[in-house]
Amino acid sequence: MVISALHKTGPEHITVILEDGTEIQATLGVVTDLRLFTGKDLNAKELSQLRQHAVVALATEKAIALLSYRQMSGKELLNKLKQKGVPAGAAQAAVERLYELRMLDDEAYARAIVRHYANKGYGSARIRMELNRRGIDRDYWNDSLEEAPDNSDKLDRLLRAKLSDPEDRNEVRKATAALFRRGFSWEEIRAALQRIQEESEEY
Repeated sequence: MVISALHKTGPEHITVILEDGTEIQATLGVVTDLRLFTGKDLNAKELSQLRQHAVVALATEKAIALLSYRQMSGKELLNKLKQKGVPAGAAQAAVERLYELRMLDDEAYARAIVRHYANKGYGSARIRMELNRRGIDRDYWNDSLEEAPDNSDKLDRLLRAKLSDPEDRNEVRKATAALFRRGFSWEEIRAALQRIQEESEEY
């Protein structure tokens, strides 16, 4: 199949037009890598290679654009690409390429998620839920959680804000339930209660 024309449609985009009128959207990188030129006769293998490289290159561009909006895990990015109509194979290849380029780093992303939610006053159980929801491999969870800042001061402040009387059992029950929903363990909450009760006894 002979290439009848190469039309530049953007700074990095090229449309490859074949002699039968077929148009293949590609990138300048694909054209350069495959050494394409007007008049080149592509055999079946070369044509298949062109189609494959073109779809992966365009998927990679789309992946980079998505990452420019916010950091993601590889799994999140893969799902986003599929939602936008990128074929599964091309989406997977694009994600793998970005791992190679270090534009995707699930371990660093896990640490960022842990810091963000810890600083907002959430406990480890809630943070684990977020790591799971974002598709981050469990291999990265423990090390990231170990680097989380000590949240005992935040927990104490949250508890004080919810308790006008640390001896009121109904208030304590509601406050502890609210903190448990934020991801703090019963042990952490009990320790915070004890600290606050000891403070109140001093005054």
